[in-house]
Amino acid sequence: MTDRNSQRRPLTELQQAILDLIWSRRSATAEQVRSGLAVRFPLSDSSVRTLLRRLEARGYLTHHLDGKIFVYEAALPPQSVAAGVIRQIIKRFWSGSAERFLLGMVDEKVLSLEEIRKLARSVKKRR
Repeated sequence: MTDRNSQRRPLTELQQAILDLIWSRRSATAEQVRSGLAVRFPLSDSSVRTLLRRLEARGYLTHHLDGKIFVYEAALPPQSVAAGVIRQIIKRFWSGSAERFLLGMVDEKVLSLEEIRKLARSVKKRR
């Protein structure tokens, strides 16, 4: 994601559920989104359409027409959206320091030292 895109507001649980559904299907109409989320999020047709338009305006979705029906697709892969969220967390809680973030993950036992070492080896290989 670009710097501009990394400044996005965090997604709500409902917005994330919509993206997850579209990522899993590759594309979806408003009706497919509504029915796919109905058990967890019973929404009206107009609410779904509003949410889809807003996600598109924020750069998460695109659409094309299939006849008269809008078919939505993700504009970004899940890893790009996740990276943007992590950037926001690092900026907010660790003043932008990825090193402090990783050390915090070790201190809080989210990641072990061995996992950090493996990660460092993987990063080194990619360079």
